[in-house]
Amino acid sequence: MRDKLVTLIGGGGFLGRYAAQALLGMGARVRIAQRDVRGAEFLRPLGGLGQTQFVAVDVRKPDSLARALQGSDAVVNLVGILKGDFKAFQADGARHVAEAAKAAGASALVHISAIGADPASASSYGRTKGEGEAAVRAAFPQATILRPSIVFGREDQFVNRFAGLIVSAPVVPVLRSATRFQPIYVADVASAIVAAIADPARYGGKTFELGGPDIISMGELVRWIATAIDRHPAIIDFPDSVGAMIASMGFLPGAPITLDQWRMLQTDNIVGSGAEGISAFGIEPTPLVSVAPGWLVRYRRHGRFSSDAAA
Repeated sequence: MRDKLVTLIGGGGFLGRYAAQALLGMGARVRIAQRDVRGAEFLRPLGGLGQTQFVAVDVRKPDSLARALQGSDAVVNLVGILKGDFKAFQADGARHVAEAAKAAGASALVHISAIGADPASASSYGRTKGEGEAAVRAAFPQATILRPSIVFGREDQFVNRFAGLIVSAPVVPVLRSATRFQPIYVADVASAIVAAIADPARYGGKTFELGGPDIISMGELVRWIATAIDRHPAIIDFPDSVGAMIASMGFLPGAPITLDQWRMLQTDNIVGSGAEGISAFGIEPTPLVSVAPGWLVRYRRHGRFSSDAAA
C-alpha cells in the first residue's frame, strides 16, 4: 500500500476516519473527498507531510468526481444517508463514482453498501442501496461491495443515540423490539476495506456481508446499554400498531423515527445464510461488549469515577 493514492469519498465520516487512519498507517497517500472538506481537517495530523490531501466533491456532480479521482490507484465510496434524496446519493451517486473510478484508471473500487440492499426493498434506503450496487457492478465489474450490518464505535450514531436517550428520559420506548442486528466494529470494517484495496485480484467482483460475532435484538441491545451505563429507566416494548403510528409522523421535527426507517426495521439486519463474511478477510470480529463500555462510561452518573466503571 505504500505510496498508493487512495481516494476516500466521504472520508471524514464515521467509517471514513477509521479507513483513513488504517491506510495512512500503511504508508498510503490518502485523498479525502467530500462536500465540506473543512469537516475532515482533523485527519491531517494523522499522516506525514503531504500524505493527506483534501478535495471538495459532490457525488451528484460527475464533473467534480472526475477531478477528485484523477491519479487515484484505488477509490472507496463511503457515501450513505439516512434521510433525504436517497436516489441522488445512493443510486445515481454510486453510479457516478464507479464511472469516474473506471475513467481514472483505478485498479480497485470498494463500495460501501448495507445489509438489506435490494432494488425491491420496501424502504427507499434499502432500494437505492440495491440500485447503487447494480450501477456499480455495471460500471466497474471488479468492484468489491461491502454490506455491513449496524456499525458501532466511539463516534457512532446508533449505540450512542440510545445511550443518550436512556440518560435523558425516564421512559424509553423500543420499536420493533424483536428485530435482530449483527453489530460490526468500525475498525473491523476499515480493515476489510484496506484488505480489499490491497488485493483486488482476490476480493474484486465479489460482495461481502459484514457482521460481528453476536446477533442481538433491538430490545436486548437497549437493555444491555442501560445496564452498561448503570441507568434504570422504564424500557417499554411498543406494539407495532403504536410504532407504525409514531413512524407515520416521522416528517415532524424531532420525530424519533422516519417512516422509511420503520420499513427498514421490518426485517432482520444480519448476515445472510451462505454469504461471504468478515472471515474472508482473515478478520476476527470484535464483540460489542469488549469495546463499547470503554466509551459508554461517559454516560454513567459519575463517568469514569463510577464504582464499577471498569467492570
